[in-house]
Amino acid sequence: MDNTLPLPPGPHSEPGFWLDTSEHRTWLKDQAMRQLAFFSASCRTEPGFFILDHDGSPLPNTLQELHTTTRLVHSYALGHLIGFQGAERIIDHGMAYLNSHHKDRDHTGYLWALDGDNIKDDRKLAYGHVFVLLAASSAKQIGHPEADKLLTEVRDVLDTHFWDDEAGLYCDEWNRDWTPFSTYRGMNANMHGVEALLAAFEATGDEIYLTRAGRILDFFIGRIAPAENWRLPEHFTSDWQIDRGYAGDPMFRPAGTTPGHSFELGRLQLQHWDLSGRPNSGAPESSRRLIEQALKDAWLAGGGMAYTLDFGGRVANASRFWWPVAEAIGAVGTLIALDKRQEDEIWYRNLWTFANETFVDHQHGGWFPAVDESGDIVTSIFDGKPDIYHSLQACLFPLSGRLSRMVPL
Repeated sequence: MDNTLPLPPGPHSEPGFWLDTSEHRTWLKDQAMRQLAFFSASCRTEPGFFILDHDGSPLPNTLQELHTTTRLVHSYALGHLIGFQGAERIIDHGMAYLNSHHKDRDHTGYLWALDGDNIKDDRKLAYGHVFVLLAASSAKQIGHPEADKLLTEVRDVLDTHFWDDEAGLYCDEWNRDWTPFSTYRGMNANMHGVEALLAAFEATGDEIYLTRAGRILDFFIGRIAPAENWRLPEHFTSDWQIDRGYAGDPMFRPAGTTPGHSFELGRLQLQHWDLSGRPNSGAPESSRRLIEQALKDAWLAGGGMAYTLDFGGRVANASRFWWPVAEAIGAVGTLIALDKRQEDEIWYRNLWTFANETFVDHQHGGWFPAVDESGDIVTSIFDGKPDIYHSLQACLFPLSGRLSRMVPL
């Protein structure tokens, strides 16, 4: 790998691997526990969750989106596995809110956004529903009494309305009553679909989840990535042709390619390969190529990952958000777990050093969501600290030392 990042003096140039040291592993678990403690304040006394300000105080915004609810359930299921006291309270709170507010009793499925007791956005999105599957699967892993019911219900919705068996992919969006909303097809929902399908396989042992995850991976990593110089276009037409002119929401559906998603999908393919019994295939090599290309393309002078690239790998949006760095840590940590290479260790140390010096809030806990080119906190893009999901997994995936996801540490 051509790594042009200059190495700072000190522990970065020392031989060996941080993950082999008790000091680093203890630090990772401590970081995870601090995040879990910080986001525990998300629980409202009434149904739903707060978004937290930088200091951990609740923001007045009462909007609740489906991915926020489900990611908290999933994250605190991971917290339960590492012994965080109080995880069950947040899991129970999230599972109850999914049933009482997000669940659409008139048309089936799960509503995207609520504002108090009122529906704010009634669309039915594959992106949201695969996160329901992830939450249900993680809850089942820890024995939550409502997990089986939720798993059965969301699987039925995904099978009925989102899964395109001919393509082997998830379509994206419907109106509340399941009438067509658009012909958009996207990589993001399918990538998180792989994540949820693998979690469901780990929770249930049902091979259909593993098979479907493999079909999605075959399309994006087996077909699209090699043809696109190991970069992943985000947006597609209804017949799954790359839509190079698409420019939707600049935050959630930006034009071009999003290297942070290459980290996620590369790691997920390694997980799928591991759960499939490590067959004699090219999965480790193609995962590595995808991850390495994103590292080379997206790493910015001074540190951090560019948010988006054009189709040739040039930086399109240089915003430095927390989540691509968190996902790069998880991806590189997984490469190290599979095959210890010093070049991966260089990346791992530099990614964590940058995250620790810029994103990690050492005073209050959690990660700041965005920094500028000087490493100063940017407050104009996100309200407070919107998420524990990415940064928690950055600690736990490397710490597990395994390619599969839901395992005791």
